Amino acid sequence: MSLRAQDVLQSINLIAINPSIRSGRPYIVGTTITVMDIAIAQNYHQRDAAGIAEWYGLSLSQVHAALAYYYEHQGEIDELIAAQIRHAEELQERRVGNEGSLLP
Repeated sequence: MSLRAQDVLQSINLIAINPSIRSGRPYIVGTTITVMDIAIAQNYHQRDAAGIAEWYGLSLSQVHAALAYYYEHQGEIDELIAAQIRHAEELQERRVGNEGSLLP
Protein backbone atom coordinates (compact mmCIF):
# COMPACT_ATOMS: atom_id res chain seq x y z
CA MET A 1 0.00 0.00 0.00
CA SER A 2 1.41 3.37 -0.94
CA LEU A 3 0.32 6.88 -0.07
CA ARG A 4 -0.47 9.49 -2.69
CA ALA A 5 0.87 13.02 -2.35
CA GLN A 6 -2.54 14.40 -1.35
CA ASP A 7 -3.16 11.65 1.25
CA VAL A 8 -3.08 12.73 4.88
CA LEU A 9 -2.15 9.87 7.16
CA GLN A 10 -4.35 9.76 10.26
CA SER A 11 -3.33 8.16 13.51
CA ILE A 12 -5.49 7.18 16.44
CA ASN A 13 -3.26 7.39 19.47
CA LEU A 14 -5.21 5.36 22.00
CA ILE A 15 -2.60 2.75 22.95
CA ALA A 16 0.52 3.56 24.98
CA ILE A 17 3.43 1.74 26.57
CA ASN A 18 4.98 3.03 29.79
CA PRO A 19 7.37 0.92 31.88
CA SER A 20 5.78 2.22 35.09
CA ILE A 21 2.20 1.29 34.08
CA ARG A 22 1.13 -2.36 34.09
CA SER A 23 4.73 -3.57 33.88
CA GLY A 24 5.23 -1.96 30.48
CA ARG A 25 2.43 -3.84 28.75
CA PRO A 26 0.51 -1.87 26.09
CA TYR A 27 -2.53 -0.20 27.63
CA ILE A 28 -5.43 2.03 26.65
CA VAL A 29 -4.55 5.69 27.22
CA GLY A 30 -6.41 7.21 30.17
CA THR A 31 -6.89 3.80 31.79
CA THR A 32 -4.78 0.99 33.16
CA ILE A 33 -6.60 -1.58 31.02
CA THR A 34 -4.12 -3.47 28.88
CA VAL A 35 -4.45 -4.74 25.35
CA MET A 36 -3.98 -8.18 26.91
CA ASP A 37 -7.06 -7.59 29.11
CA ILE A 38 -9.09 -6.82 25.99
CA ALA A 39 -7.73 -9.88 24.15
CA ILE A 40 -8.60 -12.11 27.12
CA ALA A 41 -12.13 -10.67 27.27
CA GLN A 42 -12.59 -11.44 23.59
CA ASN A 43 -10.82 -14.80 23.32
CA TYR A 44 -11.55 -16.40 26.68
CA HIS A 45 -14.75 -14.71 27.84
CA GLN A 46 -16.30 -14.62 24.35
CA ARG A 47 -17.18 -10.90 24.57
CA ASP A 48 -17.74 -8.89 21.41
CA ALA A 49 -16.43 -5.32 21.11
CA ALA A 50 -19.64 -3.78 22.46
CA GLY A 51 -19.66 -6.21 25.39
CA ILE A 52 -16.02 -5.46 26.18
CA ALA A 53 -16.70 -1.71 26.03
CA GLU A 54 -19.61 -2.08 28.44
CA TRP A 55 -17.72 -4.47 30.75
CA TYR A 56 -14.73 -2.13 31.13
CA GLY A 57 -16.54 1.19 30.72
CA LEU A 58 -14.68 2.02 27.50
CA SER A 59 -15.68 3.54 24.19
CA LEU A 60 -15.89 1.33 21.12
CA SER A 61 -12.99 3.33 19.66
CA GLN A 62 -10.80 2.35 22.60
CA VAL A 63 -11.76 -1.32 22.30
CA HIS A 64 -11.20 -1.38 18.53
CA ALA A 65 -7.82 0.34 18.94
CA ALA A 66 -6.81 -2.29 21.50
CA LEU A 67 -8.00 -5.10 19.24
CA ALA A 68 -6.15 -3.60 16.26
CA TYR A 69 -2.97 -3.46 18.36
CA TYR A 70 -3.58 -7.02 19.50
CA TYR A 71 -3.90 -8.30 15.93
CA GLU A 72 -0.69 -6.49 14.94
CA HIS A 73 1.16 -8.13 17.86
CA GLN A 74 -0.93 -11.28 18.34
CA GLY A 75 1.91 -13.79 18.69
CA GLU A 76 3.66 -11.76 21.36
CA ILE A 77 0.47 -11.03 23.32
CA ASP A 78 -0.76 -14.62 23.07
CA GLU A 79 2.57 -15.74 24.56
CA LEU A 80 2.09 -13.33 27.48
CA ILE A 81 -1.45 -14.66 28.03
CA ALA A 82 -0.21 -18.26 27.98
CA ALA A 83 2.54 -17.39 30.49
CA GLN A 84 -0.01 -15.73 32.77
CA ILE A 85 -2.25 -18.80 32.59
CA ARG A 86 0.68 -21.12 33.38
CA HIS A 87 1.65 -18.93 36.34
CA ALA A 88 -1.93 -18.94 37.68
CA GLU A 89 -2.07 -22.73 37.34
CA GLU A 90 1.23 -23.10 39.21
CA LEU A 91 -0.02 -20.88 42.01
CA GLN A 92 -3.24 -22.86 42.18
CA GLU A 93 -1.33 -26.15 42.38
CA ARG A 94 0.79 -24.81 45.22
CA ARG A 95 -2.28 -23.19 46.77
CA VAL A 96 -0.37 -19.95 47.21
CA GLY A 97 -2.33 -17.53 49.34
CA ASN A 98 -4.66 -20.20 50.76
CA GLU A 99 -2.52 -21.35 53.66
CA GLY A 100 -4.21 -20.50 56.93
CA SER A 101 -7.26 -19.20 55.15
CA LEU A 102 -10.55 -19.24 57.03
CA LEU A 103 -12.35 -20.07 53.80
CA PRO A 104 -12.77 -23.70 52.73
